[in-house]
Order: sequence, then C-alpha cells, then structure tokens
Amino acid sequence: MTQYMTFRLGDELFAISVAQVREVLEISSVTRVPSAPPYMRGVVNVRGKAVPVVDLRIRFGLTPAVETVNTRIVVMELLIDGETTVLGGIADSVHEVIELDLANINPPPNIASRWRSDFISGMARRGDDFIIILDVDAVFASDEVALVTQVTEETKSLAEFGSSAAADAESLRGAMPAFTGAIGT
Repeated sequence: MTQYMTFRLGDELFAISVAQVREVLEISSVTRVPSAPPYMRGVVNVRGKAVPVVDLRIRFGLTPAVETVNTRIVVMELLIDGETTVLGGIADSVHEVIELDLANINPPPNIASRWRSDFISGMARRGDDFIIILDVDAVFASDEVALVTQVTEETKSLAEFGSSAAADAESLRGAMPAFTGAIGT
C-alpha cells in the first residue's frame, strides 16, 4: 500500500505521493514575479524562503478559478534532473491522505483523455470516484523548472535589494533630524 494526498481541480480528483508533499498551506498573499510564465502565480514566503507557486489549473489548461476558503497551496518537493526543487501548487481544495494498493492502479488511458498522459502515472478507483495519480516530476519539465528556479533567484535578489534599500532609507531617516537642524529648519 502506498499513501497519496488527494486534491481537486474543478470536478477532477487528483492524487500525489505523500512522500513528495512537504506541507499544505492556506492560500496567502502571493507576490507576482515579472516575466514569469502565465501558470506561475509568483512566490510565497515559507519559513523565510521564497517558494515559487504554480496555478495547477492553468498548468493543466483549465480556466483559472476564483480562490475560495478551500483553496490551498500544496508545497511539494520534486526531483528533476537530479536536483531537488521545492514549489507550491494551487489546488481548488485538498481532501485527505489515502492508501492505494499498487495492484489497483491502472496505467493512464492513451485516448480520449483531457489530461496529458505523460503527466499521469496511473488511475485508480475509490468508490464512485476515479482518482488521477499525477507524476508531479513530469508535470514540470526541466526547462520549466529551470525557469521557475531562475525567477525564484531573481525574486530573492530583489528581496535582498529591498531589505538593503529599506536599511539605507532607515539610516537616512535617522540622519534627517541632524541634517535639518544643521540647515536651520
């Protein structure tokens, strides 16, 4: 038996391996990043680190959804080209951790699927629901992860610049009374 975390995008139920899930966050303020691809919403602060956030609906070719009280960010750890990459994916809702027997997971269908089969590692049935088991490493191809990493590094640089600029502004504010006193105002 393998454990999976389930979440919804629209009417579809998806699952990813619990081993790849770091945490689930309530939707928070996402900082937009200039010149990022449309599916990349921006970055969020997760314990002091900038983590890129991807809108999974847009990544899968769905229309963007309106955020609700159930919208969550699933922070995942991906292994791509031998490098560990952490990123968040926005899901309409997160449901539960389930156990699935590998013998009950079928290969993805080759035809009439609205989802790219290279994104799907299998399909399972639980009650009346079909569960699409994602290969999240495949969802984010190497070139896209490189772009996400580049955007994240640029955002970190901007944040560091912003902190430095804020410190400079604060020291200037501290010097202003002395300066204004010196010119007699």
